[in-house]
Amino acid sequence: MQLGAFSISLSVKDLAVSKAFYEKLGFTSFAGSMAHNYLIMKNGNALVGLFQGMFQGNILTFNPGWDENAQNIEAFDDVREIQRMLKAAGVALTAEADESTTGPASVMTADPDGNIILIDQHR
Repeated sequence: MQLGAFSISLSVKDLAVSKAFYEKLGFTSFAGSMAHNYLIMKNGNALVGLFQGMFQGNILTFNPGWDENAQNIEAFDDVREIQRMLKAAGVALTAEADESTTGPASVMTADPDGNIILIDQHR
């Protein structure tokens, strides 16, 4: 199972304060905007998404079809195939992709400790 690029999506109280903090750790803004209340910060291959007012809690995010630079990768497992593999393994899903579609879609589950996992395909 190829899950694609990994990042952690953090629910932050103050985007500007969080941005300044992660810049001190060597991260730079890679995507998103202050005006849209989210930034994707990058340090080497590490990605941290900062989201103000969009969701509660933190989310482990995987992007099938992308590398850590948000560039398309040639071969990847479509999110619907990943969904089928997860179901076959007995993983309970909290949100599912419509298997009659193609292209962008997402699947959500939670690990045994309640951490949300989002598999979010953008292409």
